Amino acid sequence: MAKDPGQQLTDHVDLARRVEQLLPQLLEVSRRLVAIYEAGGRLYTFGNGGSAADAQHLAAELVGRYLRERRPLPALALSVDPSVTTCISNDYDFDDLFSRQIEAFAGPGDMVLAFTTSGRSQNVVRGLKTARDRGALTVLFGGGDGGPAAEHADLALLVPSTTTARTQEMHLLLLHLLSEQIDAWAAEGTPA
Repeated sequence: MAKDPGQQLTDHVDLARRVEQLLPQLLEVSRRLVAIYEAGGRLYTFGNGGSAADAQHLAAELVGRYLRERRPLPALALSVDPSVTTCISNDYDFDDLFSRQIEAFAGPGDMVLAFTTSGRSQNVVRGLKTARDRGALTVLFGGGDGGPAAEHADLALLVPSTTTARTQEMHLLLLHLLSEQIDAWAAEGTPA
């Protein structure tokens, strides 16, 4: 039996209120990304399924714009190139999908930001581990306790939920709040 839509909305609103506790970490991620951009670094982001869509959404907001006219910012979602993703998955292993790309692109002075609802996808865990090993700042947008992925995150925004839909809804909210901060800095010189 389907869950009542009214109850789902109530669950969403209740969780959004609890996500307020993540705002200090979100502002820290924002400050760190601004510093990376000011030093000439880049953002690499990834995830699977809906989390891949969140990674692509964040990269689009930064390369394009969120609300203000400004220069494009270097951000790349690693799930967008079907030739690369199928090549790595076929020639190596799907678990190597993000780590192989991170090894090719990311290093000290860059940020690697992973989206995952469970924190257990091996390609996400390996991607974060490789990024950290290469000296990039690692950030996790996760859910619950962050799973094994949290072990490789310098900064983690963990939505206090284990429900995939609710976690993804909060990831979208958080990526918009982050986009606002970065967008304001890029357009005006200081975060909102």
